[in-house]
Amino acid sequence: MQRWATFDCYGTLVDWNGGIGRELERLFGASETARLLHGYHELEPVVEREEPGRSYRHVLNVTLARLAEREERQIAPADADALARSLPSWPVFPEVRQALEETRRRGWRLAILSNTDRDFIEASIVQIGVPFDLAIVASEIGSYKPGRAHWDAFFERTGAERAGHVHVAASLFHDVAPATTLGLRTIWINRLGEAPEPQPDVELHSLEGLGAALDSLVE
Repeated sequence: MQRWATFDCYGTLVDWNGGIGRELERLFGASETARLLHGYHELEPVVEREEPGRSYRHVLNVTLARLAEREERQIAPADADALARSLPSWPVFPEVRQALEETRRRGWRLAILSNTDRDFIEASIVQIGVPFDLAIVASEIGSYKPGRAHWDAFFERTGAERAGHVHVAASLFHDVAPATTLGLRTIWINRLGEAPEPQPDVELHSLEGLGAALDSLVE
C-alpha cells in the first residue's frame, strides 16, 4: 500500500500570514496590519464562495479591493494586484524542507491540495525545494476548500487507499474540519496556538516531527 501525505500549502508550508501581512503593512501602515489581516481572513472565504470558478489571482485582487473599500482606504491602480504579485516570493517556514525530505525518505508520497492557481503553486514548490508527486489547485477544479472537491480529485487521480492517507494542514476551517467530515486522518499544524475544533488525530506546532507523526498514523 502506498502511503500518501497531502498538504495545504499557504499557512502550512508557506507563510501566508507573513506574505499578506507585509503587503498590508506596505499599503496601509504597520499600526493597522494585525486588524486588517483579520479582516482579510473574514473576506477571502466569502469571495471564494461567491464564484468558485474564479482564479485565486482574481480572489486576491477582489478581496484586497473589498478590504480597502470597507476600511475607506484608497489603493493606487498599480497596487491593485499587490498580493498576487507578491505571492511567488512568500517565504517558506524554516523547518519545512528538512521535514518534507525526511518524510519522503520514510517512503511517503507527497501531494498539495491548495486554494490557488497552477503558476502560484509551481513558484511556491520551487521555493520549498522538495518535489511533490501531485498538486491539485482550486482554479483547475472550480472549487475552493472547505469544499470536498480537492479530496475527490486526489483520490480519483491517484487511486490512493484511504487507509494509507493523511492530510496535513494549519487551517481548521479550510482543511481539518472538511477532512474530518470525510472520515480522513489529519495532522494539524497549530502555528498560532489555537484551540482545536474539530479535534485532529495529531497536533504539532510546526512540521518538526512530521515524519514520525505520519508513521504513527499509518505504519
